[in-house]
Amino acid sequence: MGHVIIEHTRMLGCAVDGRDDKTGLITRNKNNFGKKTALMKALLALEDGRTFSCRSFTGPGETSGEAVFNTSMTGYQEVLTDPSYRGQMVTMTYPLIGNYGVNPDDVESDRIQVAGFIVREYQAFHSNYKATESLADYLKAQGIMGVDELDTRALTRHLRIHGALRSVMSTDDLNPESLVKKARMTRSMVGCDLVKEVSCAKAYRWTNNAPEFIETPLASGADLFRDRGKRKAVVAFDFGIKYNIIRCLETAGCEVIVVPATTSAETVKSLNPDGVFLSNGPGDPEPLTYAIDTVRNLIDYRPLFGICLGHQILSLAFGGKTYKLKFGHRGGNQPVQNMFTKKVEITSQNHGFAADIHSLADKDLDVFHMNLNDNTVEGLKHRKLPVFGVQYHPEASPGPHDAAYLFDEFAKMMKTC
Repeated sequence: MGHVIIEHTRMLGCAVDGRDDKTGLITRNKNNFGKKTALMKALLALEDGRTFSCRSFTGPGETSGEAVFNTSMTGYQEVLTDPSYRGQMVTMTYPLIGNYGVNPDDVESDRIQVAGFIVREYQAFHSNYKATESLADYLKAQGIMGVDELDTRALTRHLRIHGALRSVMSTDDLNPESLVKKARMTRSMVGCDLVKEVSCAKAYRWTNNAPEFIETPLASGADLFRDRGKRKAVVAFDFGIKYNIIRCLETAGCEVIVVPATTSAETVKSLNPDGVFLSNGPGDPEPLTYAIDTVRNLIDYRPLFGICLGHQILSLAFGGKTYKLKFGHRGGNQPVQNMFTKKVEITSQNHGFAADIHSLADKDLDVFHMNLNDNTVEGLKHRKLPVFGVQYHPEASPGPHDAAYLFDEFAKMMKTC
């Protein structure tokens, strides 16, 4: 009976595993034409000594990073390309990943950003009208390691109890003690400036759904906004900006010029924008002293809107403090309450640090969004200035669109100031 089922599966073109008796490698038939990809035995080790057996569906390799988990059920390509995940190995809690492949439209940056990808079950046989290649081929083309057959439920519970941990996964080194030692030598997120690894090197416009780099020097004095007077001119700092944020700003009636994270306040003022946007990005905000100083010099210049890391930088610019969360908020189902309207919004989130509410008590800032799971700060609004920020991602991608109205709020703010 088992032979009949396996043969029927092959006829349907589904994935079937087998083992090479000589090499010991697991092989998977990707389709009914017999194309195979090696599935190699692998090991994940955490800095606290816990290890997890798994197998690589992207071939041999070794990688390190902070182990975190994401609770989204869909949107794995957007997760992979989100710059906020720089230096992290992402575990998807949803068990089946890869079933709809990947395509060139669902990216949030110009490359995969995660250090490694961990799933319960990888589906090699993808099916979607937009798909151009498999998830495994996509990862391999960019040198990113992906593993499956790992107990992601046990790993997620471990991270919830013990917090996000430095980790290493490998097919080359399967010695638990050796791999744990490597994990303990991996760089920590705390005190590390990851923004310079993901920020653009040159300013760009958003043209035909893609970056168009600007060759004219930003401080040249030339008016670089093409639609001034027709659309609101916005300078967006790239701390690791997601493409869908730019799309949402444009949908709200803005013309956006994206600038590198190290751009000075003087250069921004020379561009004469109607508003300034502070993007999301990876890692610890406190080492970003250059960005904090720049934002401090722009607070009373034009309307300011920050998302995620931009929100944290805004908090620090006002003299507040930030701290590292135990295991962070990552997924598309985080409940947040608007403290002004009392409405609850389901939000997309991806962050491991948060603003310290006690350090902001005397800064003329109102907490206007709170996380209902752990009562952390999710939004701040200045009482006198046109300045606000949110910790979550109103642009979603992936996730719900409950908070998309905030882009319109920013546009209205620029019209009235």
